[in-house]
Amino acid sequence: MNKTAEKLKEYMKKFQQYQTIEALLSWDLSTMTPEKGIESKTDALGYFSTESFRLATSKEYGEILKELSAPEQFQQLDDAMKVTVRRELRDYERFVRVPEKFYTEYVTLKARSQKAWESAKKANDFSVFAPYLDKVISMTKQYVRYMEPDQKPYEVLLDLFEEGMNSAAIDRIFDELKVGLRPLLEKIKASRQPDLSALQGKYDIQAQKKVQDMLLSYIGFDFTQGATAESEHPFTTEIGSGDVRVTNHYKEDDPIAAMFSAIHEGGHAIFGQNIDPSYENTAVMQVNLMGLHESQSRFYENILGRNPNFWSPVYSKLGELLPNFKEIPFDTFCQAINYVQPSLIRVDADEVTYCLHIILRYEIERAIFNDEVTTEELPQLWNDKMEELLGIRPSSDAEGILQDMHWSDGSFGYFPSYLLGSVYDGMFLQQIEKELGSIDDLLAQGKVLEITKWLNTNIHQYGSLYTSREVIERLCGKELSAQPLLDYFNKKYNTIYSLDH
Repeated sequence: MNKTAEKLKEYMKKFQQYQTIEALLSWDLSTMTPEKGIESKTDALGYFSTESFRLATSKEYGEILKELSAPEQFQQLDDAMKVTVRRELRDYERFVRVPEKFYTEYVTLKARSQKAWESAKKANDFSVFAPYLDKVISMTKQYVRYMEPDQKPYEVLLDLFEEGMNSAAIDRIFDELKVGLRPLLEKIKASRQPDLSALQGKYDIQAQKKVQDMLLSYIGFDFTQGATAESEHPFTTEIGSGDVRVTNHYKEDDPIAAMFSAIHEGGHAIFGQNIDPSYENTAVMQVNLMGLHESQSRFYENILGRNPNFWSPVYSKLGELLPNFKEIPFDTFCQAINYVQPSLIRVDADEVTYCLHIILRYEIERAIFNDEVTTEELPQLWNDKMEELLGIRPSSDAEGILQDMHWSDGSFGYFPSYLLGSVYDGMFLQQIEKELGSIDDLLAQGKVLEITKWLNTNIHQYGSLYTSREVIERLCGKELSAQPLLDYFNKKYNTIYSLDH
């Protein structure tokens, strides 16, 4: 490796060190910072983010990237370094246009906005959060205009979270799903609904935490390079090499929500824990392809976790850890985890109607960035969209527009990645069954780790070396389509609800 490439690696190592500090501060803010410590933590987060930003926009760093991007130098690099130079130069040219003072204010605002969102959600009062959200929206628009002045802001945001993705492609796929899901949902709605009253009761929170740890271990989460905590909204974060953390949120009357949050976040974490360490200090270690990342969390949560065969080998263990389940028939539990019914809260939604929750958020985000709606009008638009797509209407802000944290930290453009991830999963499922055989059989035999190994080998180890579309092409040899996901839904729920009889 030549001297210039070595210098780039040194920069990447510095970036990783700053990101570790920023991730630790964010983790602490979300999990255990006391109220009077919030201000000092957000100031520190602003400071370290600014220092990292200065490094990423320094003249020397730009010269290194430009030198390595010259054809004669670029061709001598390995694949990971080629990806690093290409992505870092793109980001450098974007970030160097952003004024440093603006960037510091933006990062600090987002940290404060997250805490305001938490307060507003607890108080069930959008007006507490509205001034912060309004400023986050306006600053996000300005941030994107600085980066890409000649492009539409929302297109840039979509590309930031899922490289190569745009609204035209998303519109095509989401429209395919809206049309394809309607007849299935109508048939389910008209069918006989299961009796789930046996699940009512109080479930010990400490016991739920033990269930979480059991499930994480079962699917392949490595506790020697991971940790768990509690937060208002479950999330996963990577804090440097060999440290991938997940959080969960527990409710005494709903243990299933925490179980599936654990499996979902575990899927994210397993991805992060299994990237080939030889990619250290390259851009490949940072998987900013959120559709691909969400495909892994949602594959574990839905394709595996909502399959009754996933639970048959561990259901007795679930009863040992959470005694209520000794009295709940296995069939009733399986009906509960696959119960399809329009609901208000995205993270608690079944895997079918969940698609509509994401389409709702995507359509609102698009309206925000096309300047078609004001901040004050957002709760009304949210409720109207919920009624249009799911046939139900929130009665409060907490179960409506305040339920997600994403907009509080400026993560506009992220939501579509959840549904794109499910679309990818339909295609991955077909490929896994071609190579390993029936998922049902593997899960019934308790061989979930064989599926994890396939994902490790074919997806996780490569980090972000390939874009999501390249991963689909390499593994499946097909153009991206929602049809495999629709096929999965129809086959599964026609059986569960006996819709063909």
